[in-house]
Amino acid sequence: AATVMTYIAKKCGICFQPPSIILIYTDDSKDKTRQRIMPVRNFSEFSDCSVAAEQLKNNPRHKAYLEGVSLHQLQKLYHLLKGHLGGESLAESLEKFHREETIDPEEDMNKLDDSELAKRKSIMDELFEKNRKKKDDPDFIYDIEVEFPQDEPLESCGWDVESDEE
Repeated sequence: AATVMTYIAKKCGICFQPPSIILIYTDDSKDKTRQRIMPVRNFSEFSDCSVAAEQLKNNPRHKAYLEGVSLHQLQKLYHLLKGHLGGESLAESLEKFHREETIDPEEDMNKLDDSELAKRKSIMDELFEKNRKKKDDPDFIYDIEVEFPQDEPLESCGWDVESDEE
């Protein structure tokens, strides 16, 4: 019987020159950490990041490796590349992406069109997933681009909102 290879994604990052997405992963059978470089082709500052991310994730050559990488994370990497192609610095791209990724609690969700709504929903799911997976989960993926404060409790209680005087 053919053994099914299991790749465990550890980190996923973007390289601007030449444009490629880099995956650091281990493969179950060998217990070695490897690096896979996936060249980004036909992508410009006018490309759609969601489409690019989906195409990469479903690419038969890379699919098995990208099992553990969320679509959302790939979209983010493409966003950074797109910003870079458009002349932004990494900090600017991250800032812009972060703004788009932050859910505004005051926002009226009823006024959003379907695609925007779907986007908000996937952000919420993503945030929920992130908080659900604790550090020692085998499938917890550190995103090298994003630093989460590691020592903060993930579930903040409803009543600690007043305690921001300090």
